[in-house]
Amino acid sequence: MLDDQTIINITERGVSEIISKEEFIRLLQTGEPLRLKMGFDPSRPDIHLGHVVGLRKLRQLQELGHRVILIVGDWTAQIGDPSGQSATRPMLTHKEVVSNAESYLRHFFKVVDKDRTEVVWQSEWFGKFTLEDVIRLTSKFTVSQFLQRADFALRYQEHRPIAITELLYPLLQAYDSVMIESDVEFGGTDQKFNLLVGRELQEINGQRPQQLFMMPILVGTDGVKKMSKSLDNYVSVDEPPNDMYGKLMSLPDELIVSYLEYLTDTPTEELDQLTRDLAANSINPMNVKKNLALDITGQFHSLELAQTAQANFEQVVQGRSLPDDIPEFVLPPPEKQGDGEIEPRSATSVLVTTGLAPSNAEAKRLIGQGAVEVVRVTGETERWDPDQPLKVLRTGDVIKVGKRRFVRLVEE
Repeated sequence: MLDDQTIINITERGVSEIISKEEFIRLLQTGEPLRLKMGFDPSRPDIHLGHVVGLRKLRQLQELGHRVILIVGDWTAQIGDPSGQSATRPMLTHKEVVSNAESYLRHFFKVVDKDRTEVVWQSEWFGKFTLEDVIRLTSKFTVSQFLQRADFALRYQEHRPIAITELLYPLLQAYDSVMIESDVEFGGTDQKFNLLVGRELQEINGQRPQQLFMMPILVGTDGVKKMSKSLDNYVSVDEPPNDMYGKLMSLPDELIVSYLEYLTDTPTEELDQLTRDLAANSINPMNVKKNLALDITGQFHSLELAQTAQANFEQVVQGRSLPDDIPEFVLPPPEKQGDGEIEPRSATSVLVTTGLAPSNAEAKRLIGQGAVEVVRVTGETERWDPDQPLKVLRTGDVIKVGKRRFVRLVEE
């Protein structure tokens, strides 16, 4: 029998909703090893801290003897979203799916215990599906049931198209639960409808209905929207230590406690006290945020590397000094025009050439925002002005983008 505090930590901390909470607790108390279903769409290869909220809960349950069944949605990923409603679900080749899945799994096992995880590929059963199987599956539900899903209902009311393929996705996800005989399925609050379909389909097929474990949505580093790579407000679990620490230090103060709750093992009593102290302005949020950044960076790297990242942040960002380990770049000589005159460099081309910006458009945006400076070898600092020609760059000059990206120019 689990003690009350363990039950509270499992069912309340970092959890939005459990269906059914009472039944889930009953199953936990039986000591029966549960099959914990987590599915992922390999349309993207990496994991950010928003995903880690649920992965930490999986690890917590693994340590109590339960087993994770990770479903790679390779079959549905190759279908994509033909309706065009979801830019995040493009149609992928099998090779792309496998490559993304391999990258995802490397990140996944930074949190979840690999030895207590079974990885299955969706194509193991859907690869054998016939038209008869599809018709039999669709006969279990009605269109009116699916129009109860919030996004479908809204688009239907606004007379916007809903592809038949889209209606199939909840059924396919539900069928996954039947095939692996899931006891508990994990997902975000935005997945509630799909998880409920899985629960119902299991009952139809004579199985015990799975319990639903819905995780809270982690707000991104902008402090406004859900953490997302497409919104550039994310922290990847594969970030270099300096970048991870620096991004976490950029969090708005109001997110400190939720990040500590969802992503660390800070005791609940300590969280409650921090909440009171922050509200009363009796502690410095910067110090709390440093402890948060150190904890999370240490989870994905090491305490030593996290401490080095902290020292780097204090030196570069707080002390406004240059870091000790600046990457070096050999800037090629400027091109000559037909008359022998030297072609002047553009600021955007320098940023792209040195790798400080991925494209000319992004380089222009950074310069326009005033995010680009040159620290001259003499110690003087010049901010790049989009309305002024680029001054001559010399060996030893350091180009600085934002607070964490640097390149030192050197000779061949």
